[in-house]
Amino acid sequence: MSASETAFAGPGILLVLDGWGRAPAADDNALALAHTPVLDELVTRFPSTLADASGEAVGLLAGTVGNSEIGHMVIGAGRPLPYDSLLVQQAIDNGTLRTHPRLGAVLDKTAAAGRALHLIGLCSDGQIHAHVEHLGDLLTAAATHQVKRVFIHAITDGRDVADHTAPAYLARVAELADRAGTGRLATLIGRGYAMDKAGNLDLTEQAVALVADGRGMPADSLDQAVAASGRGDEWVPASVLTAAGSTAIADGDAVVWFNFRSDRIQQFADRLYEHLAATGRSVDMLSLAQYDTRAAIPALVERADASGGLADELAAAGLRSVRIAEAEKFEHVTYYINGRDTSVRAVEEHVRITGEGKPDYIARPQMNLDRVTAAVVRAAGRADVDLVVANLANIDVVAHTGHLAATVTACEATDAAVGRILDAARDNGRWVLAVGDHGNAEKMTKRAPDGTARPYGGHTTNPVPLVIVPARENRPVPSLPEQATLADVAPTVLRLLGHKPGSAMTGRPLL
Repeated sequence: MSASETAFAGPGILLVLDGWGRAPAADDNALALAHTPVLDELVTRFPSTLADASGEAVGLLAGTVGNSEIGHMVIGAGRPLPYDSLLVQQAIDNGTLRTHPRLGAVLDKTAAAGRALHLIGLCSDGQIHAHVEHLGDLLTAAATHQVKRVFIHAITDGRDVADHTAPAYLARVAELADRAGTGRLATLIGRGYAMDKAGNLDLTEQAVALVADGRGMPADSLDQAVAASGRGDEWVPASVLTAAGSTAIADGDAVVWFNFRSDRIQQFADRLYEHLAATGRSVDMLSLAQYDTRAAIPALVERADASGGLADELAAAGLRSVRIAEAEKFEHVTYYINGRDTSVRAVEEHVRITGEGKPDYIARPQMNLDRVTAAVVRAAGRADVDLVVANLANIDVVAHTGHLAATVTACEATDAAVGRILDAARDNGRWVLAVGDHGNAEKMTKRAPDGTARPYGGHTTNPVPLVIVPARENRPVPSLPEQATLADVAPTVLRLLGHKPGSAMTGRPLL
């Protein structure tokens, strides 16, 4: 290790600032509008660079926005990982999805019995959890196998895409059904209900009752259902489109989920599976990609192998890490950064920070940041901890509301928290590697189909800052390469800890 690198070597802190992207100052750039002296100094005073966190650099389709799941997976794996959306698209492009034997067997059985096929998923092109075009291949397969009754249970977005755009995406669903020659929109519900992952089962049960039993607000048209929200596309109430007739799931029907990402659909999938079983309805259920459900739901597209990453290397070296995050991002610093592995290694400690009651991100954009920061400071003071891994969720979680003023406050609260963490790192002789996992708060409007700028709470393709703060500031420090990706984080962390990158890692140490 060179003399300059000794300014860094030793225990450290890997600090993920969720949603911390870089873009020119603008009226919709919450990070630029916020007073963030600590973050500003980070990128000017210490070795820093911009890291690609979207598209092919992290295993997504070219031009696709990054997300927290793939961001943390690539940070942990030390290499780009073909993400589920990419693997699904490849299966569509090469024709293996619509001809999948598992799908074909279910469709043949459904057609022979004269039963119905139910397709459930998020209808937008945000590419975070789903893509509406994937529905087209499933409809084509259903038509090929002569399934006569196909019901589409649409989940409206308003979060990964601009709000108030649901009618345009639902029109696209109707076009896909017309092109395939089968399928009709049966029910609508906002993702706030159908894609809760915080254990708010009262929300999930509304989605279950709608899809399973046809219990919801009768709506004569799509416009009527969407307009009933009052809170945007994310909160469209459970609505039954009366023109579709009886849309309840019957014994012997089939269900296919077409979200490719698991974490925000699995609670719904589990509860629907359990409800159908409890009411004596046996159905064949498939998912487009692999879900982490309690129920055994076969997938049409399998996952990429993410082993051999940071967690495996830390365990092999006997290096203890503490993982800290709020409930909203806890899985990201544990399950996802560990390569979608649910096991807790002997050298890991997991600290999950929870609050009381349902969070209101606009009224309280600070969330539980003070408790997260306190936990990081405590872990940084422990001599037995080699690496603290923490996620500060506020910038991303609050930006998802599309509320610019609240996001500015979240950025400022995060800035103050980073200052406290840097002080603790300096006091305890720790380096800090701070990095975003994807862009978000730096671009909070998006052009709607009619050309108007709408509030936007989704992710971006912008690069993210990556900064390394040395443990001892009075030593010479090297500059970082002008170009980097999230795949470089794990190799750099291991180098900073005094270890070689893992053999499975294709990223490079940035020092």
